[in-house]
Amino acid sequence: MSRPRTRTRWRLSLTATGLLAASFVIPAPVNAAAEDTTDYAITVDPKASGAKIDDTMYGVFFEDINRAADGGLYSELVQNRSFEYSTDDNRSYTPLTSWATSGTAKAVNDDGRLNARNRTYLSLDGGSSVTNSGYNTGISVEEGKVYNFSVWARAEQASALTVTLADSEGALAGARRVTARGGWTKYTAKFTATRTSANGRLTVAAEGPVALDMISLLPRDTYKGHGLRKDLAQKIAALDPSFVRFPGGCLVNTGSMEGYDEASGWQRKRSYQWKDTIGPVEQRATNANFWGYNQSYGLGYYEYFQFSEDIGAMPLPVVPALVTGCGQNKATDDDALLKRHIQDTLDLIEFANGPVTSEWGKKRAQMGHPKPFHLTHLGVGNEENLPNEFFARFKQFRAAIEAKYPDITVISNSGPDDTGSTFDTAWKLNREANVDMVDEHYYNSPQWFLQNNDRYDSYDRNGPKVFLGEYASQGNAFKNALSEAAFMTGLERNADIVKLASYAPLLANEDYVQWRPDMIWFNNHASWNSANYEVQKLFMRNVGDRVVPSTATGTPSLNGPISGAVGLSTWATSAAYDDVSVTGADGATLLSDDFSGDASKWTHTGGGSWSIQDGQYVQTDAAAENTMVSAGDPAWHDYDLHVKATKKSGKEGFLVAFGVKDTGNYYWWNLGGWNNTQSAVEQAVDGGKSTLISKAGSVETGRAYDIDIKVRGRQVTLYLDGKEWGSFTDNKPAEPFRQVVTRDAKSGDVIVKVVNAQAADARTAIDLGGLKTAKTAAVTTLKAAPDAVNTEKETAVAPVKSTFAGVAGKFTYTFPGNSVTFLRIPRK
Repeated sequence: MSRPRTRTRWRLSLTATGLLAASFVIPAPVNAAAEDTTDYAITVDPKASGAKIDDTMYGVFFEDINRAADGGLYSELVQNRSFEYSTDDNRSYTPLTSWATSGTAKAVNDDGRLNARNRTYLSLDGGSSVTNSGYNTGISVEEGKVYNFSVWARAEQASALTVTLADSEGALAGARRVTARGGWTKYTAKFTATRTSANGRLTVAAEGPVALDMISLLPRDTYKGHGLRKDLAQKIAALDPSFVRFPGGCLVNTGSMEGYDEASGWQRKRSYQWKDTIGPVEQRATNANFWGYNQSYGLGYYEYFQFSEDIGAMPLPVVPALVTGCGQNKATDDDALLKRHIQDTLDLIEFANGPVTSEWGKKRAQMGHPKPFHLTHLGVGNEENLPNEFFARFKQFRAAIEAKYPDITVISNSGPDDTGSTFDTAWKLNREANVDMVDEHYYNSPQWFLQNNDRYDSYDRNGPKVFLGEYASQGNAFKNALSEAAFMTGLERNADIVKLASYAPLLANEDYVQWRPDMIWFNNHASWNSANYEVQKLFMRNVGDRVVPSTATGTPSLNGPISGAVGLSTWATSAAYDDVSVTGADGATLLSDDFSGDASKWTHTGGGSWSIQDGQYVQTDAAAENTMVSAGDPAWHDYDLHVKATKKSGKEGFLVAFGVKDTGNYYWWNLGGWNNTQSAVEQAVDGGKSTLISKAGSVETGRAYDIDIKVRGRQVTLYLDGKEWGSFTDNKPAEPFRQVVTRDAKSGDVIVKVVNAQAADARTAIDLGGLKTAKTAAVTTLKAAPDAVNTEKETAVAPVKSTFAGVAGKFTYTFPGNSVTFLRIPRK
């Protein structure tokens, strides 16, 4: 995931208060003011042939973001168990992060270490102790449950260790004692919790000099006994996903590609390389996570494969292609290193599928799984923003894999966005090379998802198939889930093109969030499903095997011209603006400001520091994000905007806004965005942004640019230094009423799936086209207020099951406002 792969992704997630933007507006039907019900018609054509839906249609994407692994799905309760945290991983980290010490406890990195890959250990004198605080509020235990303690210790003379588990109110279990003697040895004990607490602390006290490493506390009760946190694993399994994409997005293709160096002993900030993550956990080299923390690799490739098998899902790993992404944008030219990574990928396939007599199949068997994991799909690369460089390397990976494993589907990608020059170039290369499947990623506003239900209608039916590996609208409110549901009806309708799809990200620990929104939220003692999760679950468990073609009437809408005031802004940049003018289509001057006086015409609605300097309006804070100032009338339309802009310093360029309604609704031309690599027009609707047009390009510091924007009706033309840069027409309706009908071959059921993302009920005439069905349908409904959000303590969005006994060849059903409804109608 995927972050911050483009600057927009961060912008999309946050409002000025740091919270996720929480609303969008669906234009009401023309008769909604008169009554609370609108009329629609759905006509099913069972004689026509619809797309076959593969069993792999919906899955999940796991990335170690938001502490999804350590402190999350991996059930280890001790944080920094191996004392490998480092300032190289996070400036606030030390080897004793999450540990409190007494006496002469100290972290040591010398030749007395546990092994070459576990380099730092703890030295205690007699009378010293260490206490671990776990994750979130502490170590969470449940009364009556058993917890397995282990530690690696070394002591020249016998040294007793006393291990206790307690919170501020006292002991949570009886103390345990182990005696360490001799070289590095693993010692174990078990605790049975006498109370439930989310605030526990684990303490190890030494009676004599001793060295300690890998201090661990794991619940005995894990998902299918395989070491994963049970409630989180169960929630994922309950989705019934057909695949698991892992181990992530940005952490796959960022950092050093050289990998762990046994000779020098350490290589921090490596890209995620699978061989680092298998074998005994005490021999797995920890690594700096792209998202700002340390990852232990206790949840590694073996565990990913095993979890996929446990939940009946296809494993889908992603390996680095030696072109970094997520803002790094570098291509490795080391041919020997490229060949090593290609061989590592071949070894990965052997690890998953090879016989126990093979080198890597034997390693799998030694870990406890002699049978193969049945790997069939593998992704190479993730969101590379250098499409030509990526594809040159991808072809070498694909050729090597196809030569040895011709049955493996090798998946390419199309970069970090749903449109733009990178996307276009990548797709051109993928088509020309006859790639099997292309991984698309995008995070857009709810309005975008409502507008783009037809995205895949026009894709080439003879070209590469699509894996929609990461997508989400910008929030966890029910309105976000509604827009995603509406979009998913289009995915199913185009199931001959879209073969796999996974919402992202999957997990978020509420106290360690780098990315919003997320499907499943948790802390150290509880987890809860988002509204988006409920939509995904409803679709995953009611897919069907084939689309039954159907049509539906649309919602009347009135599209007036683009209207709004104008604005100036910056993002991590200092810039100066001058000679702003707005002229109506009739030539009348609406605004003119050369900043020779004050800035009284402008309203400051964002951050930053604005002032008049030498006849220019200057924003001087090069670290501030979204510093919007606006001027004019929100009712303005059909006008020409002129601005002179100069970048003074910082990472990016400048932002010129038009059609400004308020702080969450506007368009802006983003020049020199994405770390000064691209320019784009973005539309904000209630705080969520979508890209309408984008091109590669940068902005020079100190150079004055003439920017002109011509707005006519819903057509916008943009000029840079007098030359046309681009144009677009924003006239796509955000249709709130969407549907798809599928058939389940096993049960014979016809499944009518309807999304009504508006306040008004939708009274709908349904014509089954002569299908012979039962008279009673099983109904599952998700209905809630648009702003409803599920939390640890309140489940505002949950499925309601009922029956409907009025099914006939032609019948009427009223779909509630703001709802997703599935009607499962048995065939006679």
